[in-house]
Amino acid sequence: MNTQNDGKQIAKFEPGVWAALSYGWGSMKKNFLVFFLVVLVLMVLDAFLDAPTKMKDSTWAGLLLFAFWVLLKPVIEFGADLVFLQGVRGDEVKVGTIFDGFNNFINVILTSLLLFGLIGISFLFFIIPGIYVACRLVFASYLVMDEGLDPVAAVEDSWDITRGHTWEIFCLGFVSLFIIIGGLLLLIVGLIPAVMWIKSAFAALYLSCVDSNEPETITP
Repeated sequence: MNTQNDGKQIAKFEPGVWAALSYGWGSMKKNFLVFFLVVLVLMVLDAFLDAPTKMKDSTWAGLLLFAFWVLLKPVIEFGADLVFLQGVRGDEVKVGTIFDGFNNFINVILTSLLLFGLIGISFLFFIIPGIYVACRLVFASYLVMDEGLDPVAAVEDSWDITRGHTWEIFCLGFVSLFIIIGGLLLLIVGLIPAVMWIKSAFAALYLSCVDSNEPETITP
């Protein structure tokens, strides 16, 4: 990745698991407080949506939770992805960006539903096809939030960007499981930094995949 952003140069590296983790770690340290607060918001949201069983037994409470799950959770998660992408890219990061998904509400919700449908249908054909499709569509949220693409264009572009990089994406996801396990062993103290690191690493991998797909400019 070797792009200029307001005078800040992003390190260039080929798409790879360890390179993404390394660059993501550095970005996490630079933006620690903002990333920390963003992940904390995500965890509070998840705790709210994982309501006690008694609430789920109530029809109205169940419908309300379902509405929040469909209409609120994707908006916050897409906004969080944008925060991490901006931080890794070297942009100025603000916690309030986590709510930017509300400015693009329709596209966020439709993209979330489209991803759910495509990945869900793929898993009906066994685990491997589902994992493959999930890897190919993993960058759709960045494209919606950062590039302003509509759901179909975001899915198509994510499919194109990830061509030839599926293995790296899968391996990063696999390694992320162990990072999460390590974070859980340290309880909440370790879980939040673990999620921060993973999200930073995926943002770094996205930028490196985009860069690797761009044609090189030949200077005469």
